[in-house]
Amino acid sequence: MHNLDLLTFANADELALAAASAWLDEIAAAQHAGKTYCVAFSGGRITQKFLTAAVGLAKSRAVSFAHVHFFWADERCVPATDAESNFRQADEYFFQQLGGVSAEQIHRLRGEISPQAAAKLAEEELRRIGAPGEDGQPGLDLIFLGMGEDGHVASLFPNAGREVWDCPAVYLAVENSPKPPPQRITLSLLAIVRARQVWIMVSGAGKDAALRESLRADGQTPLARVIRARASSKIFSDFDL
Repeated sequence: MHNLDLLTFANADELALAAASAWLDEIAAAQHAGKTYCVAFSGGRITQKFLTAAVGLAKSRAVSFAHVHFFWADERCVPATDAESNFRQADEYFFQQLGGVSAEQIHRLRGEISPQAAAKLAEEELRRIGAPGEDGQPGLDLIFLGMGEDGHVASLFPNAGREVWDCPAVYLAVENSPKPPPQRITLSLLAIVRARQVWIMVSGAGKDAALRESLRADGQTPLARVIRARASSKIFSDFDL
C-alpha cells in the first residue's frame, strides 16, 4: 500500500501558504541536524504563489537558507532570462525577494545549451552536492512538482516512451514535448522515485479530472506512475475530490 498524503485546501493561496510553511519546517529541521538540504523547484502558476508565500514566511521567521542547495525538476530549453524559464520565475519571485542566497547554492538547469549537455552537467552538479542514498546514487531531499491538465509532472509527458520511463540517468533530455518548446531537460522518473520526499501541488482550472485519474490504482498519467513507484508522496490540492 502506497502512503499517499492528500491535503485539500479552499483555494490556491491557502495551498501555497500551507506548502511553504511545511517546507520551512523541513529546512529548519535540517539546519538543526547540521545537514545540507537539496530541494528541486518546478514552474507554474501555483509555484509562483508558493515562492511568494515562502519569502514572506521566511522573513517573518528569520529562516536561514545557508545550508540549502537549489535544483530544478525540469526546465525549458530557453535562456535564463526568458519569460518561460523556470529559473527566471524562481529568481524573480524567490531569490531576488529573499536575498542572501549565494550563487554557489543555485544550480539551475542550463536551458541555453543543448538538452543533452545540460542534463549531463546537472547530474554532475547534483552528484557533487547531494548526499548519496543507500544505493549510492544522488538523491534530493525534496522535489516540488506541479501537474498539468494531462497529468504530466516535470517534463515527463503521457506520450513518453520506454526510453524515458526506464532511463537510469538523473536528468534526461526531452526532444518532443507536446507542449512548447519541444526541447526540455527533466528529472527522470527514477530520480523522482529516489528522492526522500516528493510534494505535488495541484491547482488550476481543468486539472481535477487528471488528478482523479492519477489517484486511481490503475491510473495511466505520469503522476500516477510517480505515486505507484514511490513508497510515499504528498499532494496539496484545492480540488474537492
